[in-house]
Amino acid sequence: MRTIFDYGRSRVSKKESPVAGRQSMTEIIHSTPEDIAVMTDRAREVVRLNIEALEALERSIDVSMARAVDVIMSRPGYVVVTGMGKSGHIGNKIAATLASTGTNAFFVHPAEMSHGDLGMLRPDVTLLALSNSGESRELRDPLIYCQRNNIPVIAITQRPASFLGRNAAVCLTMPSVAEACPNGLAPTTSTLMALALGDALAMVLMDRREFTAIDFGLHHPGGALGMSLQSVREWMGDNAAVPASVPLNADFREVVSAITEGRKGAVAVLTDDGALAGIVTDGDLRRAFQRDTTNLTAADIMGANPITVEPDARMSDVVDLLTANKIANLFVVEDGRPTAIVHIAELMQAGYVA
Repeated sequence: MRTIFDYGRSRVSKKESPVAGRQSMTEIIHSTPEDIAVMTDRAREVVRLNIEALEALERSIDVSMARAVDVIMSRPGYVVVTGMGKSGHIGNKIAATLASTGTNAFFVHPAEMSHGDLGMLRPDVTLLALSNSGESRELRDPLIYCQRNNIPVIAITQRPASFLGRNAAVCLTMPSVAEACPNGLAPTTSTLMALALGDALAMVLMDRREFTAIDFGLHHPGGALGMSLQSVREWMGDNAAVPASVPLNADFREVVSAITEGRKGAVAVLTDDGALAGIVTDGDLRRAFQRDTTNLTAADIMGANPITVEPDARMSDVVDLLTANKIANLFVVEDGRPTAIVHIAELMQAGYVA
């Protein structure tokens, strides 16, 4: 049951504007403890109403979801998403989610369709239309066009008997739940349910297409997410420098020189046939200085069985290995031979590690 909250008188103080020469006063509202309690309770009520709406939506999902997936999977063309007002904003996000998870999709404003953009509705597309009431006037022309041209429509609405519902091949019906708005007007719970239905549709399609994290990375090369999905080989590029290395029998001075010249804080120790036998780090050198280094060799001070990755590993795996094992660097190994070294400082500089 929705509660109507009454607010008491909040204390208002005035503060001079920090901008030089400006005479206007800035009002700062200081809510009373009673008002703070009322506002906090109201915010919690809105969240609770949204949770209840999503729970009702979960219970309502039926075979229509599978039918919607079958329709989209059987059509070679794009999913064209449309909706008016707040439904349009939700539709925009659904289209973006579909496109990034393996289902070609884009959003078209319904009013623009009536002025030439109906040409985007090619015979092989699917129209995904959102309207809580199902009676948005701007949707009528696109829906009639789809009926005339045998283009299937998937509807997201609360009213399956509406014009949208009647003209849809599949109707994803949202439960009739009151809006969180005290006037029952501003789209709140209804838009949240529509967004959740769109996410559910996108994820089921993603499963059906067996869309992998690697596929996702191809669609999302930018930002921290795209970087984490990048392979080590892609990170290395075509000009990856061969890591500094020494043989097993290299003396202590050679090891120090190799680490210094390599400037990565570590050097690879190789067997006679070039395979990685171990790794010597700056820390290994510091510990070795506590001993007599006269007759020490790389084999004496190296760490055997070092942590390595293959070139096709994701950069997120590299970051996980470095942080979980509390190490600063690791070697990229292909066919047993080191081809590159990854240092955590480089990853931090590139934005892979916060």
